Amino acid sequence: MTTGTVVQADSSTLCRLHYKKVCANVNLPALSETFAGLRSVSILGGNSAKANADGFSYWAAEPLDVFEFSPGGKNPFVKLEQALHKYRLEQNPANSFPKGIFCGGWIGYFSYELGRYIEKLPETTADDLKMPMIRLCFYDRLIAYDHQKDVFWLIALQLPNESEKVERKLSSMEQLLAQAKRTNLLRPMSADLENIDFSQIRCNMDKPYYVQMLRKIKRYIYDGDVYQINFSQRFECDYNARPIDLYHWQNYYNASGYAAYIDNGSHHIVSASPEMFITLVGDFLRTKPIKGTRRRLCGNEQNHAFAKRANVKNFNALLHSEKEKAELNMIIDLERNDVARICKPGTRNVIQPRTIEAYPSVFHAVATVGGRIRSNVTFCDIIKAMFPGGSITGAPKIRAMEIIDETEPTTRGVYTGSIGYIGLDGNVCLNIAIRTIIIKGQKAFAQTGGGIVADSDPEAEWEETIIKARALLAGISSVQRIAGSVQL
Repeated sequence: MTTGTVVQADSSTLCRLHYKKVCANVNLPALSETFAGLRSVSILGGNSAKANADGFSYWAAEPLDVFEFSPGGKNPFVKLEQALHKYRLEQNPANSFPKGIFCGGWIGYFSYELGRYIEKLPETTADDLKMPMIRLCFYDRLIAYDHQKDVFWLIALQLPNESEKVERKLSSMEQLLAQAKRTNLLRPMSADLENIDFSQIRCNMDKPYYVQMLRKIKRYIYDGDVYQINFSQRFECDYNARPIDLYHWQNYYNASGYAAYIDNGSHHIVSASPEMFITLVGDFLRTKPIKGTRRRLCGNEQNHAFAKRANVKNFNALLHSEKEKAELNMIIDLERNDVARICKPGTRNVIQPRTIEAYPSVFHAVATVGGRIRSNVTFCDIIKAMFPGGSITGAPKIRAMEIIDETEPTTRGVYTGSIGYIGLDGNVCLNIAIRTIIIKGQKAFAQTGGGIVADSDPEAEWEETIIKARALLAGISSVQRIAGSVQL
């Protein structure tokens, strides 16, 4: 067990960082289950895919402060900047604290429509979910798990003149670890992704409307308005299970590196996102857009050979697709331009060129762009330069967003916005909120889309949205059935 303390002075409300390293044999889903019973829970990760993403998972609850900005309000970035400056670390963490780990601060989300406050855009889509546009919770204690070193970090912030001792905060996190160790969970039921009954699923558009809008988008492309548009549709179904059960299911069967679970009381967010929007550690910023998808089959003993042949075929089809290459190249250029607005000259680079990565149900083409931010750049400057991510708008970004508003009937909300953390030390990690389900009341909403270019085939694009939706809808269906579960 290792303990440490960080000290210095600052002009804001000063927070002193305390931490404890603990080696414990704790099941990560059990820890998520333990936190799910607390107020205003935020979980980032909690699955094995985190090891190949930013390397850490986080559990936090019962925030000390909450910042919300609702649609129709004014000056979101002024208000956000004020909120982010309410609390500061007395100094950056010591060398014994892992580099790049979230040290406490804000966890939450930014909705896609925040882009309307960055650029002048139309507002014709219907906002039927009525969720805050920004919601961030300030956590003064949390548990972090280092997937590479297999250790937990208990993290607590000590604020001036507070009655609760920091030792008590750390102890409360240790008690939650102990509770999780005593928690037994059932393995989520598997689901047949190949046989989802879409007749039970409602959608914000039917197929004829989808095809008609694709033709409209392609006309804009032919006319030279845009090169690419990310067009999406939203699925809706009844939901009567616990939201955390769906998160367990996604983490077990559809583990993703930027998964998130947010409990805001009136609604829950379950994200199985594989896409990183922004990672900022020190002054080094990275973004990793996804563009290009093919189906990946998970074969059992009976169809293993068939699945293997199909996966090789789909992998190679994505690898050599000129259309998919062109799509990603456009977004790489867009992200290079966005990054250049906030980074030091000469530091902007394509760190990772186009690569095909395998996920539980799909193959994706990805690339990574990065650079070193200028010394005077704030978090709000980064958001105003880069939000929303180019992979889920199109290029050029502003005209693409205008066309998205014209062709999609409902607001996207959290979908294609971002979920993640903003640490008091300045480190940031936000996802692109794709593969993300909103649970509100007794309804679940899942939205999927794809990049439309000049030679896009409407049938193929429609099928791509269905492929992406299968794992989400399968999970929703599965967790609402109880019989047949077995212990993890």
